[in-house]
Amino acid sequence: MRRPIDSLFGRLVLLVIGVLVLSHVAWFAVIRVERDNNQTRYAVEEATFLVDAVRQHIANSPNQPLPSRVRVVASDSPDVPKPAPASGDQDVPPPMGRFLEDLRDRLPDGTEVRLGEPGAPPSIWVKGIKDTDWIVVPVQPLRPPRSRDRMLVWLAIIFSTAVMAALLAAWQLQQPLRSLAQAVARFGRGQPTPPVPERGPRELRQLTHGFNQMVREVSQTENDRAVMLAGVAHDLKTPLARLRLRAEMMEEAKLRDGVVRDVDSMAHIVDQFLVFAHDRADGSEPIEVDQQCEKIARTYRAVAPGAQPVQTRLEAGPDFVLPAATLDRVLSNLLDNAHAYGAPPVVIETWRGANGWKLRVADHGGGIAPDDLIKASRPFVRLDPARGGSGHSGLGLAIVERLARRAGGECEIGNYDSGNHDSGGLQVLMTFPFDVATRPVAERRVGAHREERAI
Repeated sequence: MRRPIDSLFGRLVLLVIGVLVLSHVAWFAVIRVERDNNQTRYAVEEATFLVDAVRQHIANSPNQPLPSRVRVVASDSPDVPKPAPASGDQDVPPPMGRFLEDLRDRLPDGTEVRLGEPGAPPSIWVKGIKDTDWIVVPVQPLRPPRSRDRMLVWLAIIFSTAVMAALLAAWQLQQPLRSLAQAVARFGRGQPTPPVPERGPRELRQLTHGFNQMVREVSQTENDRAVMLAGVAHDLKTPLARLRLRAEMMEEAKLRDGVVRDVDSMAHIVDQFLVFAHDRADGSEPIEVDQQCEKIARTYRAVAPGAQPVQTRLEAGPDFVLPAATLDRVLSNLLDNAHAYGAPPVVIETWRGANGWKLRVADHGGGIAPDDLIKASRPFVRLDPARGGSGHSGLGLAIVERLARRAGGECEIGNYDSGNHDSGGLQVLMTFPFDVATRPVAERRVGAHREERAI
């Protein structure tokens, strides 16, 4: 099961959103504290200015009326608020407590500062050492009612814009890596791999350049080997044909049959060389795997006299399709290998797995030792050297693995467990992804032609 968090893009998204959330929360807290401090300083400056203005007004023009909410109250008036208890300003809200503390620091020493009575409009009562009366000035609200709401709206807008911009940047950074990962997967399956565009940061461009160079060098080496192997095999076909013709003209039957058998074995090896050296995409007609497996199972005994019976357990259905030439070569190599080294019955199975279509060919022979399984699909490797004279070159399983990977699948070689008391033999299990093995016929043809042009 694929999880978005496992991808580079998913982790970048989480990282970006987490950093933005932390930064916005921190900025919100800093802005809020700074805003409260600024409002407190402004209120202190305003109250100090009003107190000084009232004093000047009393000294210069005592007969002129004072502004509204600004008044002078006699010291013996019953309206004068009582002094705060010994606990000080602990019962006052924190913003107002900071305001009173800053205001006392701003006014001259010895100045009394008292809050107005609760329930009335907020006001400050101030009386200096030289003042005969109390000066009452209004106090502006320290927190405007809607400033926080506006700030949250703006923070939400900025956060959304930053997230979208960061996601776009993360997507642009992830795209070259995704293209490179897809190219690595294609190269690992042995499929044609076109050059990957070199884009992104410098390190990523260097990595992509190195991968493209490696693909070119490996492809050139594979092409040189394929050309050499195909040339040798092709050149051997003509003398083998002449040798067979001369063998057919021999009069002694026993000698003639032995030479013909050896020539057929050599011709089979040459054909295996040509198939192994072929490194082009299969553009043949896609065909239903179940239908073709049933057909090959019916005709195999007639084509190969003395062949062991072939059983089929075909459960994939008509959606499982593969190129006809690839499927024929895979099954013919596996059936020949089972006929030569295994024991009856040979079983061909297909089914729909969790991660793709499954195709398995198994026999009930002795199997392969676990230490030799890793070497079974290597070209020109025969696990039993004594079998080298029977027309086998050690390419059968290597061809099967190469054809399966070229078709977009994976090949796994192991010992077969039949599920009962009978001993199991060798099995070759191939897995083809759904998006490859269920591709429509027309799309497969276009893809095959494109790959041939890319080569």
